[in-house]
Amino acid sequence: MIRVRFAPSPTGYIHIGNTRIALFNWLFALQHKTGRNKGSDKQSQFILRYDDTDSGRSRQDYVDAIAEDMAWLGIQPDEIYFQSARCDRYRLVSDTLREAGLLYPCYETAEELERQRKIRLSRKLPPVYGREALKLSEAEKKACEAEGRRPHWRFLLPNYSEGDPFAVKRSEVHWQDSVRGRQTVDLASLSDPILVRADGSYLYTLPSVVDDMDMGVSHIIRGDDHITNTGVQIALFEALEAVSPVFAHINMLTSSSCEGLSKRKGDLSVRSLREAGFEAMAVASLAVLTGTSENLVACDTMAELAEHFSLAAVSKSPAKFDPADLLALNRHIIRSLPYEHVAAALSAQGIKGDKAKAFWGVIRNNIDKLAAAAAWWPIITDKTIKFIPASYAEAVFLQQAAALLPPEPWNQQSYEQWISAVKQAGGRKGKELFKPLRHALTGQASGPELADLLPLMGRDLVAQRLSAKADRAGK
Repeated sequence: MIRVRFAPSPTGYIHIGNTRIALFNWLFALQHKTGRNKGSDKQSQFILRYDDTDSGRSRQDYVDAIAEDMAWLGIQPDEIYFQSARCDRYRLVSDTLREAGLLYPCYETAEELERQRKIRLSRKLPPVYGREALKLSEAEKKACEAEGRRPHWRFLLPNYSEGDPFAVKRSEVHWQDSVRGRQTVDLASLSDPILVRADGSYLYTLPSVVDDMDMGVSHIIRGDDHITNTGVQIALFEALEAVSPVFAHINMLTSSSCEGLSKRKGDLSVRSLREAGFEAMAVASLAVLTGTSENLVACDTMAELAEHFSLAAVSKSPAKFDPADLLALNRHIIRSLPYEHVAAALSAQGIKGDKAKAFWGVIRNNIDKLAAAAAWWPIITDKTIKFIPASYAEAVFLQQAAALLPPEPWNQQSYEQWISAVKQAGGRKGKELFKPLRHALTGQASGPELADLLPLMGRDLVAQRLSAKADRAGK
């Protein structure tokens, strides 16, 4: 069975880079569930697992925000777990590792560890932990605890000659990565990882491996910043006599200046993008297709995006986020949205009534975000709005244009007849003709075609906008 997981830490709002990881997992499961991938599995499942073992920084409001952001994107978890509720299980596994001699206590302070690191560097040795704690006698351990020191616990990596943990040797871990191909990590180049803090809480590695075992995770799709971690985790899987999942490490989404995104700094959070008026599928399309060999296109549905999704298409170079790309995708999606999809949102902006549907049909091709429609609604409805012409001569021209307005109902033919008459009477053409008309009617230099706007405005409003200026413009 295909089972994938997304495991965010509820210590901040998820950003578009986190969203990329979530969507890759969701789409991978969706493809198998719908038979778009070889070896389809209709029972494929997506797990949302909150990595909330850091009680000092994890917050319920972030948990709620992540759930809200996932729902907005269209991701529907099949199962939800909280690591904070599984500490008894982690304790049981850590006890098993202790009994096997694979988890050992260390009493060094942060300052002492930094001193050891500098000494190794001065001797031109790799700055890895030298397993000094393994040399402590029981009496020395008791003395440390008598001083008030509480141990943190390290996992003894299998990177040494049999029976002698100080005889470190090259120990390669290999795996076939679904994105990056054959990968190798030398465990001899790494420090024994801390699995349990001095306060008894757990770092990322142990809960992650135990959960992946217990939850039957078949594929781990995550950022390529975890490649080195994978060597350690495979060693831990093997120590626990478990089969490692299939790994796929995708390129990280970065800013246009190649800087990594940060939850702590609130970089491009999904929440902020939503509040800025971007559509969910625009965000999803950019998060998934950026940094791949697929064309960056706006997909209207998750099913359509799944058709463009492929792990094989992922580049090995960083995926750069460009805000201009997101705006372009959003614009494309806005132009394809039917009125029924946006009616409620438009109504919330005060855009409702007999003209609302026709208004949306006209305006959607001229806005980047749905919220921008609100600025155009008063232009076709508000009789108190007045746009003062640039000169007296322009005011006279507009008054002439008002006198030539044809009777209603209006259509494309009546508009063209009116423009022809205005052109002939005023002797204007091109910009000299259309610029003052557009400004007088909309106050804008560009926008929807006047032929489309005028029927929405109605003859009375158009006449008022054109003629009410003559006595206000300066000579």
